[in-house]
Amino acid sequence: MRHRPGLISTLLAALAFSLWAPLPAAAGAPTTGAPRAAAAESICAVLAPGASATAERAVAAACAQVAADVWYTWGGGHGPRPGPTYGKVDPDDPASAHDPERLGFDCSGLVRHAYAEATGSDILNGVAGAQYYTHRAAARFTAGQGLTPLLPGDLLAWGTSQHLRHIAIYLGAGRMVEARQSGTRLMVSDVRLDSNYFGAVRVNTGPVTGHVFRTWGTGVWTKAQPSTRAARVYAFPQPTTIRVECQKHAELVTSDGYTNDAWSYLPDYKAWVTNIYIQGPAWLDGVPVCTS
Repeated sequence: MRHRPGLISTLLAALAFSLWAPLPAAAGAPTTGAPRAAAAESICAVLAPGASATAERAVAAACAQVAADVWYTWGGGHGPRPGPTYGKVDPDDPASAHDPERLGFDCSGLVRHAYAEATGSDILNGVAGAQYYTHRAAARFTAGQGLTPLLPGDLLAWGTSQHLRHIAIYLGAGRMVEARQSGTRLMVSDVRLDSNYFGAVRVNTGPVTGHVFRTWGTGVWTKAQPSTRAARVYAFPQPTTIRVECQKHAELVTSDGYTNDAWSYLPDYKAWVTNIYIQGPAWLDGVPVCTS
C-alpha cells in the first residue's frame, strides 16, 4: 500500500492542535479572577469574629434587605413599627423625587429595623443622632481609633456632634451595610474613614444600667458645660430617653415658664442639660451630686 504523505501530515497537525487547545471552562466556573473578586466585594454577612449573637442577628436582618434589593428612600423605615415604608421627598436632594413611590429605608430606618428584628423590641427608634447617642451604648469609639476595636453590628456615624447625618452597620473586614442615598438600593460598601467620619457605638441589647429619664420638648440643646453660654453639643429633636450620671447646681435658667439651677451630666453625650427639660422633679430623685 502506498503512503499518502500529504494526508498524514494534515491529520497529525489536527491532532496536535486538539491536544494544545485549552479545555472549555466548567459550567458555572469563573473564566477569570475578576467576577470572583466582584462577588466577594458584594458579600453581606458577618465578616469577622467576636460579635454577640444579637449583633450577628442584626447584621443578618440588614443583609436580608440587601438581598431583597430594597430601595433607599428618604424617611423610610420610620413608621409606627420597624420595617420598610414609603419615603418622602427630601427638599435638598433632587434624586429623592421618586422616594414616595419606593418602599424602603433611609439610613437610620435600616438600623432601627435590623436591631428590632435582632431583639424583638424597637430599641433604636429615632434618627441617626439619637441612635448614636443611645442610652443603650455598651462602648463608644472615636474616629481616631479607626476600625481596629470594632466588631460586626457596631454602628458607624458620620457628621458632627451637633448633626450626625448618616449611620451604618459594621460587617467587619472594613466593610459595612448601609442605606446610602436616594436613587440607590441598600448596599455593602467599604467604610469611609474620611473627615466626616465621627465614630462608632456598640449597642447594649440587654438591661440598661444607670439613672434613666426622658426629656420633653423639641430642639433642646445639650451643652459642653452647665451654662446657657457654653458650646452646643447636640439638640434632642424630640422627647428622648437619656441616661443621667449625676447632677449639680449651676447657672440659674428660666425657660418655658420654669426656673431652675439644676443641671444633669449625660455620659452618652459628654454634655450637660438643664433639668428643666428632664421629666420629673426639679432635682432628680436618686441621682447623685457631681463631684467634679
